[in-house]
Amino acid sequence: MSEDGNRGLLSIGIFLIIMVISIILYEPLHLIDWHLILPLILALYGCWTIGLAGIRASNPHKYERGPFSTFALGLILIAVGGAWFVSSVSWIYSLVIILVAPAVLAIAAALKRK
Repeated sequence: MSEDGNRGLLSIGIFLIIMVISIILYEPLHLIDWHLILPLILALYGCWTIGLAGIRASNPHKYERGPFSTFALGLILIAVGGAWFVSSVSWIYSLVIILVAPAVLAIAAALKRK
């Protein structure tokens, strides 16, 4: 199997583990409400996407999405999922998360080396 196929299979496995974690936090432990499962999945998968960006940075391919693009996608997933998740607490925290995400992305773009 190719390396891209292995990464795809790894991402599917991580996604399934994230779903299991979300279900466990909801049903037996009752730590989150049912309407917070999807934002938790988005935020945790965003964390995986940032990890995947690190993997891509160490071994880039010619016609593949770049590691910075993958990092940006992961950051956006974390921001959207995190803002949605904390909107049940306060909309101010959601606004802070949405405003911090582009700031972190701008800093990362400014520090990016070619």
